[in-house]
Amino acid sequence: MDQIMDFLEKNGGELLTKMWEHLYISLIAVVLGIIVAVPLGVILTRMKRGAGVVIGVVNIFQTLPSLAILAFFIPILGVGKIPAIVALFFYSVLPILRNTYAGVQGVNKNLLESGKGIGMTTWEQIRLVELPLAVPIIMAGVRTSTIYLIGWTTLAAFIGGGGLGDYILIGLQLYQPEYIIAGAIPVTILAVIIDFSLMKLEKKVTPEGLKGLKEVS
Repeated sequence: MDQIMDFLEKNGGELLTKMWEHLYISLIAVVLGIIVAVPLGVILTRMKRGAGVVIGVVNIFQTLPSLAILAFFIPILGVGKIPAIVALFFYSVLPILRNTYAGVQGVNKNLLESGKGIGMTTWEQIRLVELPLAVPIIMAGVRTSTIYLIGWTTLAAFIGGGGLGDYILIGLQLYQPEYIIAGAIPVTILAVIIDFSLMKLEKKVTPEGLKGLKEVS
C-alpha cells in the first residue's frame, strides 16, 4: 500500500495524462465505429441477402487476436496512436453494427406502412421512425463496444500508443506491482464511469413513448 501511495505522489500528474490518452484513443475508435456501423447497419436492413455475409465477415474479424491486428498495422501506419485507433476501430464495429441491424429490423412494419401512407420518403422513415425506435438497442451496442475498447486500449502500449497500458507494461517488465495496479485500477474506473454516462445518455435519447413501455414492462 505504501508503494502505491508513493507512486501516486510522484506520478499523479502523469497518471492523469495517461488516463486522458487512454480515454482519447478509446473514444475516437468508438466514434469512428458509430460513424461506419450505424449507416451500414441501416443499409443492411435493405439488403437481406448480403446482411448475413457482411455481419459474418465482421464477426470473423472480431475473433482475430488484438495484438495480431495491432502488429498488422505497424508496417502500414507505423507505431503510436494512429495504428492503435485504427485497430480498435475495427473491433468497435461489430457490436454497434449487429445492434443497429437488429434494432432497425425490429421496428414494427405497420409503422413504416403508416409513414408511407402519409408521404414519408425512405430517408424520412429512417430518420424519424426507424432510428429513434432503434435507439435503445443501438446504444446497448455502443455501450458494449466502448467497455470492450477501454479494456483493449491497454494493448496500445505495445506499439507506443500510450495510455494506461504503459504502466501495466512497465510493471510486467520490471516486476513492479504498483505500476500494474496504477494501470489496471484506473482502466476499471474509466469503464464504470463511461458505462454510467452512456446509460444516462441512452435514457435522454430514447423516445418518451419507449420509456413508458419500459416502465410498464
